Amino acid sequence: MARTKKKENKSFFDRMLDSIEYAGNKLPDPIVLFFILCGIVLLASFITSYFNVTAIHPGTGEKIVANNLLNGAGLADFISNMVKNFSGFPPLGMVLVMMIGVGLAEQSGFFNSLLKRTVIATPKKIIIPSIILIAIIANAAGDAGPIVLPPLAATVLMAFGYHPLVGLVVAYASTLGAFAANLIIGMSDTLAAGFTEIGAQTVNPDYTVNPTMNYYFLVVSTIFLLLVSLWVTHKFTIPRFGTYTGELEQMEQVTEEEKRGLKWAGISAVLFVIALLVMIIPESGILRNAETGSIIENSPFMNGIVPLLTILFFIPGLFYGLGSKTIKNSKDFGEMLGKSMSTMGPYIVLVFAAAQMLAFFSASNLGPIIAIKGADFLNEIGFTGVPLIVAFILFVAFVNLLIGSASAKWAILAPVFVPMFMFLDYHPAFTQLLYRIGDSISNPVTPMLPYLVLLLSFAKKYDKNIGLGTLIAALFPYSIFFGIFWIILVIVWYLFGIPVGPEGPIYL
Repeated sequence: MARTKKKENKSFFDRMLDSIEYAGNKLPDPIVLFFILCGIVLLASFITSYFNVTAIHPGTGEKIVANNLLNGAGLADFISNMVKNFSGFPPLGMVLVMMIGVGLAEQSGFFNSLLKRTVIATPKKIIIPSIILIAIIANAAGDAGPIVLPPLAATVLMAFGYHPLVGLVVAYASTLGAFAANLIIGMSDTLAAGFTEIGAQTVNPDYTVNPTMNYYFLVVSTIFLLLVSLWVTHKFTIPRFGTYTGELEQMEQVTEEEKRGLKWAGISAVLFVIALLVMIIPESGILRNAETGSIIENSPFMNGIVPLLTILFFIPGLFYGLGSKTIKNSKDFGEMLGKSMSTMGPYIVLVFAAAQMLAFFSASNLGPIIAIKGADFLNEIGFTGVPLIVAFILFVAFVNLLIGSASAKWAILAPVFVPMFMFLDYHPAFTQLLYRIGDSISNPVTPMLPYLVLLLSFAKKYDKNIGLGTLIAALFPYSIFFGIFWIILVIVWYLFGIPVGPEGPIYL
């Protein structure tokens, strides 16, 4: 007699996650999404122009009129400027330059060996907080954080008597949930700043940003979220998984070649930092502002922060490769650089589509019109200050559950919310910070990130019956408490009016 399959009873949380995954999978690829948005913007330009939609710029009193792009002039302008829209897109150059250094450090094996050496050499008393701190900092190393660190943390914690799933969960949650926090300026800072600049220039065409404008807050967040993650791990994660009874794995040791490579990398990095300090610390330092002597305001140091960061990653990556023999000749060196840049192919195509969409958005005047009318509406109903901060963070966190790509989300949201918040007197650096918090806190539980499926494959090594729902349930407390405490921190920061970074005040 055939058995009837019993209907699975799922919790509300599991059903919610299933719905999020279903809705997210129905969305087109971000590249296709931007081409669809191009069509939507063109159609919106026609409709708003037909109905003569306008707005008054609150600063200049200028009347802003919606422009119709679906006419001969609009088509001619699009064809004439298509290449310029793409090549002049601010995030493109910054990210590609940064990737030269980050990519070499990753391809040479420097990031992987550094993570492994640091974790293995850590004493038991501080192993969990050390893993959390390394996980947060590892965001600057690109994919090395969520891919390399969780299985390494699982093996290390297993050797110290913890369940290996504790290592997987805490490393993954800390890397992605605290994605916006760090002690190092990395690729994500550069990427976010580029889109923020585009949004801000709809209000002030001369506005420029620097990738460090959130740095003060991100450093404090690193320590703050380390403590939150440590508390969640001991309160929820460790009791949840209990004692591991399976076969213990041996930790992979650092080889002599890797040790030599790390030594060479460390010496080269220290020498570069010393040379950098020589150019910054003296009052006549060449990286200071020649007129004012400032290190921060309009100085070669701040204006050249992306190339300097590229060199900071490039030099130890190169010397690690030479010392560990992963780079034996110029051919190896060239192949590593080429391979690291080849991973940027999808991003370059995404930028092409995003650049055209944003060019349409700018030419149509829809951005400032929406921003002005939106800011007026928020002012009229009194929805500013703390309620606006909390609502915007939660809105971004929800969007993140459906669109995993941080660059795709901010490319869509920045042209609307950066100018809107500017009309409410908030500095673009502060708006960007709120976005990055919202973009981070739901990362551990979103099914839209490819790392989650990889984490599940790691987890099945220790528990063959574990499912995605069980794994997300273990990650969920990190998202909840990161969200609660991070929002509290940013509200306190806002109420005291503390700058969020260099050239990053709360208000304009």
